Amino acid sequence: MWYKVNELWKKGLNKSQISRECCLDRGTVRRYLSMDEQSFIAWINTPRRMPRKLSLYYKYVRSLLESTPYLSAAQVEDRLKESFPDLPQVDSKTVYNFVRDIRKKYDIPKYKQKQSRQYQKLPEPAFGSEAQVDFGEYNMQTHGGNRVKVYFFVMVLSRSRYKFVYCQPQPFTSQTAIYAHELAFAYFKGIPKSIIYDQDKVFVKSENLGDVLLTDEFRGFCKNYSFESVFCRKADPESKGKVENVVKYVKYNFLQGRKFSNQESLQTDCLAWLKRTGNNKVHGTTRKIPEQQWLIEQKHLLPYSDTPQKPFLQLPCYKVRKDNTIAYRGNFYSLPLGTYKDRDSQLLLEDKGDLLMLYTSDNELVASHKIPVEKGLLVRNTDHVREKSRTLQQKHELLLHALNNTSKATAYLSDLEKDKPRYYHDNISVMLKAIDKATNATIVRTLDFCHENKVLNGYHFVDVLKHYQKEEEDILSCEKTHISEGVKSQQTESLTPSVSSINFYEEII
Repeated sequence: MWYKVNELWKKGLNKSQISRECCLDRGTVRRYLSMDEQSFIAWINTPRRMPRKLSLYYKYVRSLLESTPYLSAAQVEDRLKESFPDLPQVDSKTVYNFVRDIRKKYDIPKYKQKQSRQYQKLPEPAFGSEAQVDFGEYNMQTHGGNRVKVYFFVMVLSRSRYKFVYCQPQPFTSQTAIYAHELAFAYFKGIPKSIIYDQDKVFVKSENLGDVLLTDEFRGFCKNYSFESVFCRKADPESKGKVENVVKYVKYNFLQGRKFSNQESLQTDCLAWLKRTGNNKVHGTTRKIPEQQWLIEQKHLLPYSDTPQKPFLQLPCYKVRKDNTIAYRGNFYSLPLGTYKDRDSQLLLEDKGDLLMLYTSDNELVASHKIPVEKGLLVRNTDHVREKSRTLQQKHELLLHALNNTSKATAYLSDLEKDKPRYYHDNISVMLKAIDKATNATIVRTLDFCHENKVLNGYHFVDVLKHYQKEEEDILSCEKTHISEGVKSQQTESLTPSVSSINFYEEII
């Protein structure tokens, strides 16, 4: 920029023109022109000390970091706000830089430095002697734009590097992990003599100071096939580096950028990828093709002649909340009123990628929702706020009966359902409530009018009904008035005063 400013000055541009051309302040242009090249280089290499808004809190932050070095910059910022109400308004990045400089100046590392671990390359194991197992997970996109987490099992033969991968959209259990083992044995056409594992909860109950306690299902599986299970210490991924590399390979060579439709197609694509790429390319370490090495290793594996049996997949249970919702992956999904009974109310949940299905313990569907891409939403079905004491069909039959089961009533309700299929239940509920207090004659007149004039709305139907009810009331009122007037005239005519006989008065006298 200094060279450009001087070049434009030599071309005859004034300071204001140079300022507009270089998008610089006019004072900066003046400063650049006042310095020669050597002065400018010396100036930019001189460290500048800008006034810091947080300089008054230097000692406090230093003592805080020395006493609790594991605090993050965000936590330090919160402590400053807590201890100093008059703290100036600064960006979080400013606090981060301030904390970083103090750590660097006084050598206050955030975490204790670990002693570097010494490694030694081990010789390749014998053919058929060893395999390594691990699990992985990856968030895939669906064709609808949502995301679904895919869980996968990996087994790799340590000598040949021949790999097997099994994918599913649910977390692994002991049963599904055993099923994945059997699929791997069938794929390898044999069983390795020992398999190295992490201390995963689907295999291990407790580390037990080295005497590892296996889950009941996995212990029985190991005895049945007579291979040795070897478990690494916790947080020791280096002990099975071969399979750790394969997990990363599956994530970023096979799963990345691929769309999820269903488990079956994903597993088919995975096996095709293994055949095409995973086991058919030269390995980076051995410099040999795993499939060709497996042809040798296959002869050294223990025999496997069983057929893998897929276990019955039990859907996970989720608690029903008091507000008749289910919380799942950052969103809340509504349920019909009355689903919550007590603290033990639960539903079975099935995630189909774009669709969430909720079942009772008897596999009866309770609700289904589309899974949104966003988080923090209440996914609500308007139908869930209704009282479900009567089904839609029952209400339809009740209304049809109230309309005298005529062909005209059937045709009118059919037209109403076609015109407003989503609100049909609401319309017939409004109509049923109003018809309950109307006379049959009024109902017939209302139906005739609404059917002939295509009045396909429950509220409008009720308005017509009320109009005819008012007419009927007015007629009845008039009739009562006429009747009462007739009765009065008859009573007047019959009220002729009685005339006494003259003889009666004569006798008194």
